[in-house]
Amino acid sequence: MNYRIEIIRSAAKALKKIPKADQKRIAEKIDSLSENLPKKETTKMKGNNPFHKIRVGNYRIIYEIHEDVLVILVVKIGHRRDIYRNRP
Repeated sequence: MNYRIEIIRSAAKALKKIPKADQKRIAEKIDSLSENLPKKETTKMKGNNPFHKIRVGNYRIIYEIHEDVLVILVVKIGHRRDIYRNRP
């Protein structure tokens, strides 16, 4: 079951500010999410919210899964020290 990936504008903008080598690793991880959700690597965020996170080195990808329409919405990408400030 393949998911369609959507990245909100602010997350895409944040990705462009990350070093090129890390951008490539993050892009590959996002692409792999579309093919199958790696349950082992992902973590549901605490609290009563719909977000999941996945670790890529020192960076985190925060996303939301819409099972009904097979969409993964990437809402935030950033360094681990900054990503949890002002959560989506």
